[in-house]
Amino acid sequence: MSKKVLILILAVVLVGALAFYFTRSSAPEVATDTTSFKIGLITGTVSQNEDEYRGAEAAIAKYPGLIKHVTYPDNFMQEQETFIAQVTGMAADPEIKAIVINQAVPGTVAAIRRVRETRPDMIFIAGEPHEDPPLVEPVVDVTLIPNQPARGKTIPQLAKEMGAKALLHYSFPRHMSYAQLAERRDLMKEECEKLGIEFVFVNAPDPMGEGGIPAAQQFILEDVPRQVAQYGKDIALFSTNCAMQEPLIAAALQTGAIFPEQCCPSPTHGYPGALALEITDEIKGNFPAILKAIDKKIVEMGRGGRFATWPIATGYLHSIGGVEIAKLALEGKLDLNDIDAVSKVLSEVADTEIVMTRLSDNGNFYMYVGDSYIFGK
Repeated sequence: MSKKVLILILAVVLVGALAFYFTRSSAPEVATDTTSFKIGLITGTVSQNEDEYRGAEAAIAKYPGLIKHVTYPDNFMQEQETFIAQVTGMAADPEIKAIVINQAVPGTVAAIRRVRETRPDMIFIAGEPHEDPPLVEPVVDVTLIPNQPARGKTIPQLAKEMGAKALLHYSFPRHMSYAQLAERRDLMKEECEKLGIEFVFVNAPDPMGEGGIPAAQQFILEDVPRQVAQYGKDIALFSTNCAMQEPLIAAALQTGAIFPEQCCPSPTHGYPGALALEITDEIKGNFPAILKAIDKKIVEMGRGGRFATWPIATGYLHSIGGVEIAKLALEGKLDLNDIDAVSKVLSEVADTEIVMTRLSDNGNFYMYVGDSYIFGK
């Protein structure tokens, strides 16, 4: 064999060895590709809860191909078996390693227990659970919900900061039978006494009762001016019911009263309707842009410093934040039992500070409060 041929053979062998080495070196990157798993996401429809649906859209846009999204029935109370079938159907897909349920409507606990029989390692993230916390906590890996008892203190404190001399709390017996809502009311009253604010409780019509939502909303529009006439404009308004938020904001705008935050804090809860503000396709799901639009309207009306909310919708946060938490956990980058780490992830997604506490020491039922955004301040 000639020397030239021998050199050529050695060169070919060397190139092949180098190619094999670099191919082997790049293999770990392929192993960590997020397409090795998928995340199921179940939310309400746009008509049921637009915020959680928009959060799902944002998560899908952020992680194309990672998420399988379905919506639970609008009439979920009467269609629990349909909802349970959606959860178990998702879990039947071996690629899906985690499921985010937002809101965790009735039937969630039963669905998770059914899935655990065949998929014990499935990760479940639940947003805004409807079922009793002691039932939810043992079966869900992470639960996300605003801290209602803590808000019993933070809402009066915010109202005081905004100049309130009284705090008006609208509710009705059905809501006051809920332990956390009743506890929040009692804590509000105690905090108001500490701050030197008069606490006023008013029974309003139950939107589920005779007359329905229209009667409840009409009551708010008629009663707020009466209360402002009695206690003055420096009265802060609060209600436990979602349907009452828009008329409360409208009445506060009209009378000059203070509105610290909604029952479910969100820039999109009540404000667009009360302000006749259209949430266009350009800004939907863009909370900084929505806040700016609301801010402009309120300042133009001369009501700056009198209205506030949290800077992101909790429903939106639970969808996109739940996906982020599940993804990091599946990648081995997040310990779901580490409340500080989970809180940090949620704060980064929300782009605002989230302060989180546990319901008990034995589970990951995480309750939180967010920062407040005062319009026109």
